[in-house]
This record gives sequence, structure tokens and C-alpha cells, in this order.
Amino acid sequence: MHPTLTSAVLAELRRPRPYPAVSILMPTHRREPENAQDPVRLRNLVAEAKERVQADPRVSRADRIDLVGQLDKAVAEVDLVHAEDGLVIFAAPGEHQVWTLGRPVPARVVLSDSFLTRNLVASQAAERPYWVLVAAADHVGLWSGGPERLTELTGGGFPMTRSLVDPDAERQERVGNLPSTFTDEQTRHFLRSADTAAGLVLDADPRPLYLVGEAEALSLLADVGTLARRATAQVPHGGLQQAGHEALRQTVRPALLAHADDEVTALLGELDKARGRKGFAAGIDEVWQNVTAGRVGHLAVEEQYRVTVRDDGDHLLPAEPGSPGSRDDIVDEVIERALDAGAKVQFVPDDRLAGHGRIAAVLRY
Repeated sequence: MHPTLTSAVLAELRRPRPYPAVSILMPTHRREPENAQDPVRLRNLVAEAKERVQADPRVSRADRIDLVGQLDKAVAEVDLVHAEDGLVIFAAPGEHQVWTLGRPVPARVVLSDSFLTRNLVASQAAERPYWVLVAAADHVGLWSGGPERLTELTGGGFPMTRSLVDPDAERQERVGNLPSTFTDEQTRHFLRSADTAAGLVLDADPRPLYLVGEAEALSLLADVGTLARRATAQVPHGGLQQAGHEALRQTVRPALLAHADDEVTALLGELDKARGRKGFAAGIDEVWQNVTAGRVGHLAVEEQYRVTVRDDGDHLLPAEPGSPGSRDDIVDEVIERALDAGAKVQFVPDDRLAGHGRIAAVLRY
């Protein structure tokens, strides 16, 4: 299971694969008694996937054997005890992956030439991922953040550490030239290297960045690199180099909430201006029509908005979940299409778009 769903990981998941790429989607539950049936649902969906693979004449015997084995390995990795709101299993010859999502997904089994990623795309957008860089003179860590957890990045040079023991300290003390920790050249070089490494990560996966550390560390970062200018906020707080993810999450939480409030206020103002110039769409059907035409430049969605529809060829109409032709994840599909077209997608708290059908868009033209 991947610990972090980054843009680079999504791009890899979305690349075409030799048929069949198997996608299994299943809603899961965090609490009793709803979660009691999750193991049964998982077993039934995996059995359906295996039956479809076995019965498909386009699948070679070798690939059938491989896929069944990959599905078994994936099931062994599933942890329903710590389930969130959705489970996604991907399997193809030679590979399998398991993802848990903080966003519901419809129960589906799909065989195609690519994995069904729209729900992962929507989940990533809904989680509003961010980066937290914790800086100290001897340790710099980079953390990937979401609404409920922070995961430390172990790659791209992170975490970075060094010893504060200076081999020339005795000589410098004898000649009266002992610099402070944050003025010596080794510390400047260390934080400059961290700034460069983190900049590469942000270039590959742009997100809001929060800098955390003692005031001296943050000041030196601003002096030696570019991260301070790119940061959404700076949080002066020392002693977090070895802190767990929850302590760090609580430290940056006030800055996250302040930034989220500012973003919602700006978005609502943008929607009002768009409505005044007739560059505005609201409601799932109207937004769907415009996102399909590539006209959406900025999409706004309430965090818990889900709706089941059917497409009559001209419009999306309300439908019962599970009914013939129904589409349970149409909101996720709208989000994926918007992102594919380069639109910005922003989630807002429930009821902030109550007057706009829970979903609205600023149009490009």
C-alpha cells in the first residue's frame, strides 16, 4: 500500500496497461455495526473479479493465474480493522495495489486497459494535501499531510540529518571565534541543501507548504533559499524534529484552518463575480455539461456531496442507487474531468453551496 497519493503516483496509476487491468471498488465503514459486513462484501467482490477474469477469453492462461495470485496478495494486505470510507484494489499481471480512501466509493468490479482512478483523483482533491517541512540545525523532515494524518517522506534525500559536533570547535574556542549554531557555515549549507531538495519535491507535486521550526531556523531558511517565499505559512515552534505525526498535525492545525477559511471566502467571492458576468454554472447537470465541454476553470464542491444520476443523453437525471444505468460516482467523475482539463478544484464545508445545488463552477468562457 502506498503511504502517500502524490501526483506522480496518480500519473503512474493512470497509464494504460495490457488488458486486463482489474479495479475493485468497495465502500467501507469505520465503526460498528456497519463494518461487520465489510469482510463479506470484500470476499464477494474479489470472487466476482476472479470469475470474470477466468471467464474472459481475451485473458491468457498465464495472465489468469498471475491475476488470481495478485488479487490474493492484495486481499492479504487489506486492513479492514482500520478502514476509512472507501477501499480500492488494483491488480494487473505482475502488480497489485491497495488504497484506502477517506471518501465513499461505489461497489464495482471493472476490467479494462487501465485502472479506474477517478475515485482516487477525487479523494486526493478532497483531502487538500499539503506539505510540512520541520527545520532544525541538525534535522530537516518533510511530511505529507491530509485531513487526518501526516506521513513522513522517506525519499528524495529526506529526512536529512547531520551532527552538530564541530571538529574545529576547540581550535575556534582558543582563538575566540566560536560561532552560534545558526550562523556557522555548516548549518547554512545544511539548510540550503534541504531547501533545494524540498523545492524539487514541491515542483513535482505542488501543494501548500507550512514551515515549522525555531525562529532562528526559519530565518536562516529565508536567507539561504526559496522555500520561505513559497510557503503558505510559517509556524515558529521548536523541538518537533522527533515528534510524532499527531503532535505535528496539532501544531500546524491553526494555520491550516486559517488558510482554509481564507480560501473559502475568496472562492465565494469569485463565484459571485462569475455569476454577474454569466460565466457561472451550478447544479450537477449544468456543471456536467460544462465540464464535458472543457469550459470549467474553477470547480467548487461541498465536501460530503454525493448524488446518483442517470444520463438520458441530454441531461443527468436523479436516479436510485443501483438502478439500471445509474452512476453513483458522477461527482468524482466531474472532479476528474475538471482536473484533466487543467481546472482548479476546491472543496468547501457542507451547506456553503446550498443555494447552488452543492456544486458550482467558474467558466473559462
